[in-house]
Amino acid sequence: MLSYRHSFHAGNPADVLKHLVLAQVLRYQTIKDKPLDYIDTHSGAGFFELASADAQKTQEFQDGIAKLYQHSSNHEALNDYIALIKSFNEQGELAFYPGSPKIAEHYLRRQDKGWFFELHPRDLVLLEENMQGKRSIRVRGENGFAGLIGLLPPASRRACVLIDPPYEIKDDYDTVVKTLVKAHQRFATGTYMIWYPVVDRERIERMEEGLIASGMRNIQLFELATQADTDVHGMTASGMIVINPPWKLKQTMDAVLPELVDLLSDASGFYRSEQLVEE
Repeated sequence: MLSYRHSFHAGNPADVLKHLVLAQVLRYQTIKDKPLDYIDTHSGAGFFELASADAQKTQEFQDGIAKLYQHSSNHEALNDYIALIKSFNEQGELAFYPGSPKIAEHYLRRQDKGWFFELHPRDLVLLEENMQGKRSIRVRGENGFAGLIGLLPPASRRACVLIDPPYEIKDDYDTVVKTLVKAHQRFATGTYMIWYPVVDRERIERMEEGLIASGMRNIQLFELATQADTDVHGMTASGMIVINPPWKLKQTMDAVLPELVDLLSDASGFYRSEQLVEE
């Protein structure tokens, strides 16, 4: 099943959370001069025009990045994220939104490598167009779960991984946990990020339980809910689970998440910032 197109959802509240965390992790990971391998298992097209028919059909960006674009925060991490999005909009107005591949490309240096997987044929073509021009970038039209395992351990001995399938297939929730456990067995010191949607809270609870029982250490969870859990409205929240997170990531998210709830959520919205498993 390859029906999911992120162009309908670019810049929504889920993207805000995912890319805020991604930017913070990559910013920290690229402080050291040592090379880094970045791996994105489900890349999508990589870059989105918000005036496109897809984006305008749902206008989900209006509930996400559009509410933040002119916002000035007291928190450096949120201001840095907003400035990052503005850097892709040279004319000033909010017209474009970068996906995780372009955000990663922004942080990756000459000595780093970026690996981007995408199976959707149309999005693969767009991804190749959007990511061309750098020798250190590799775009592959392969299964990202299998591709990740094949790249570990990386030659650089440093890895930052984003696993964010669309969860069109219900088995994806289990596949994410199984893939992560296998990846961790091959390379235990990598930083792994899992994005997830909250459509069915029980599925997320089972995924959390699987990770907690896996034996992996130092697992943090960050979640942004724009409304209370419900069985009626589809996705009401999304989250990022980070294994081997950078120092101070939780401290940063503890400060920023309440502000995001105030800016993006209705009165029933909430956030989670938890250390699921200690170091």
